[in-house]
Amino acid sequence: MPFFGASAGRSSATAAWGARLGALLLTLAAVLLFGVVPAQADEPSPYDGVTQPAVATTAPPVDGDKPAPHAPAKPRRGGISPCMTPDPGFGVYDTWVGTGTMMGQVLIPHKGGVTKNGSFDVIFHFHGHEPIRKEFVKAAHGIVLVGIDLGIGSGAYSSGFASPDTFTNLLASVENVVAKHAGLKSAHARKIALSSWSAGYGATEQILRQTGGKNIDAVILLDSLHTGYVDEQAHTLKTDQIAPFVGFARRAARKQAFMFMSHSSIIPPGYASTTEVASYVVSTLGGRPKKANRQDVLGLDMIDRFDKGNFHMRGYTGDDKPDHCAHIGLMVDIVRAHLEPRWKTPKGRK
Repeated sequence: MPFFGASAGRSSATAAWGARLGALLLTLAAVLLFGVVPAQADEPSPYDGVTQPAVATTAPPVDGDKPAPHAPAKPRRGGISPCMTPDPGFGVYDTWVGTGTMMGQVLIPHKGGVTKNGSFDVIFHFHGHEPIRKEFVKAAHGIVLVGIDLGIGSGAYSSGFASPDTFTNLLASVENVVAKHAGLKSAHARKIALSSWSAGYGATEQILRQTGGKNIDAVILLDSLHTGYVDEQAHTLKTDQIAPFVGFARRAARKQAFMFMSHSSIIPPGYASTTEVASYVVSTLGGRPKKANRQDVLGLDMIDRFDKGNFHMRGYTGDDKPDHCAHIGLMVDIVRAHLEPRWKTPKGRK
């Protein structure tokens, strides 16, 4: 009996098996082409972010010819893959230490980075803690970094932070680790940022819903915000799933907080792209993305942007894994040009 095709005499059971096989092949094709996991009809969330490469970070761009749309700017990558680049070391930071909980690792300056009364600034980054560390140390001089990897797909991050106690306990544990490192009786986070690449936005969504954004000063989304469709054919977004991000974007536009989001030109199967979501968020702020033409880190080619208050959106060409990885390199400028001047974090030193 052939695996494909249908005859009038095929049984309903065989037809159902063929449908399941077709769905499996579609899933395998999506993973091979895009590194994504398509949504399943019986999942509580109809979307699942993009998978994490083994190693991903960036280097400064190298001049070269601009590629055709959706093609990686390989001549400007200086022979370095965005998903596998040299390790710059740890700068003024010690190596990773545990948080004292079941998840996450902490990067703390060898000395400094904490005020006399024990206050410090911290970024919680979800998905790709080593790739982001390699970019973070190029620009940061005192901010504490907490890196968390929970697996493939946004669902792992959503479920991992489904309980409000998870983030509360994680923050308390990080404060204890920083106090011990600094030789203080206690320490407390002063400014907090939630950052994600790819599927990590699931954790940020939960934390924003639970806290209402209270005590969160910054949100960073590196090619990292998807949602489902109400109507896939019409590309009507499930806006309730991204409502916490829209609310935070409005705060940033009013200069009450800071928010940065980027998008690639990847079109995922069955759920909204980061391009569609970014355009929607911008529209809720009463604006439209403006065309741009700029060469950015590791061959990224900017095609649109939007700025209002402290809200910033940057859009890029590129529909493959290296282009997706390259968004991690944007962290350098975010820290150097935005967070450190905004927070005035105490300097760390070796």
